[in-house]
Amino acid sequence: MLSELRDSHGRVMRDLRVSVTDRCNFRCLYCLPETEEAANFYRTRWEGLGKLPGPAGPIAYEWKPKVELLTYEEIVRVSRIAVELGVTKLRVTGGEPLLRQGVEKLVGSLAGLAGVEDLAMTTNGFLFARKAEALRAAGLRRVSFSMDSLDRENFRRMTGRDGLAEVLEGIRIAQEMGFSPVKVNAVVIRGMNDHELETLAEFAMERGLSLRFIEFMPLDSSRAWQRDLVVPGREILERLKARFGLEAVDQSGQPSETARRWRFAGGRGEIGVIAPVSEPFCGHCNRLRLTADGKIRTCLFSIGEHDLRPLLRGGATDDELAWRLVEIVRGKEAGHRIGKPDFVQPARTMSCIGG
Repeated sequence: MLSELRDSHGRVMRDLRVSVTDRCNFRCLYCLPETEEAANFYRTRWEGLGKLPGPAGPIAYEWKPKVELLTYEEIVRVSRIAVELGVTKLRVTGGEPLLRQGVEKLVGSLAGLAGVEDLAMTTNGFLFARKAEALRAAGLRRVSFSMDSLDRENFRRMTGRDGLAEVLEGIRIAQEMGFSPVKVNAVVIRGMNDHELETLAEFAMERGLSLRFIEFMPLDSSRAWQRDLVVPGREILERLKARFGLEAVDQSGQPSETARRWRFAGGRGEIGVIAPVSEPFCGHCNRLRLTADGKIRTCLFSIGEHDLRPLLRGGATDDELAWRLVEIVRGKEAGHRIGKPDFVQPARTMSCIGG
């Protein structure tokens, strides 16, 4: 077996994001904006600029049939080989991972892999309360929730679902059961939820949560992303510093971490800012993504994908799979091209890629 997954830029892969489904029970504004309110929001913005988005509406996406999704055994096999090649962190994602039946069985198998130092899950939280006990028993120790608003009506506008109460209950249960840290991710969109920055931060401080503010990225199915809807990370931080006492977290030993973090002075919890648009952190990227249908993506914004399913179902040995992973990683992009004239948005949305 080979020793590690090193790309041509000298970066060594330590983090594998594993998508278990492309399906989701939310229709978020920044991912699958298929509601009338989402369409109206974007239409108003575009008309204000005197133009219309390329497609007339959301790009039709057909969910992958079950036969095209990797089985749990196949996911575990790829993950095990990646771990043997130096990956130490695994994150289960979707779509919404809790929609896949028996996902706790997969969590148990991944938790049992020798060499896994960190196993986490990202979820929208709507189904978490009913799955929390099984996930905890299976070996999940960290969980990140997506929650972009604390206002019930605004939450519904952003996600297409009246589900704030369920998400808040999921967060409460996660903390009560000892998941640590419990993280909350909030995508910030100007004119939609940027007025809630301070409210969200105060919630994190009161509850002892790790809250991550994320810049709006071009991964929506409508292709309606606009740069002026992005609230830059620097602006987010300046506003929060004006309201709260914040102390920088020493991250000198964690150069690949995506969030720049601050803890609340004299209080619990912390905030982080993830700014891939205004302050790219590609130079230290150590992440790979395995999609639910068996594709390896070397960047969130990759145009090309590398299909492992034919190898997995065609009798390939572990060594052959390992060599293929090594080959794929060697071609990893230096970085994304957001904001560049030649930037091309990926064909698949965030729900189909995995976060």
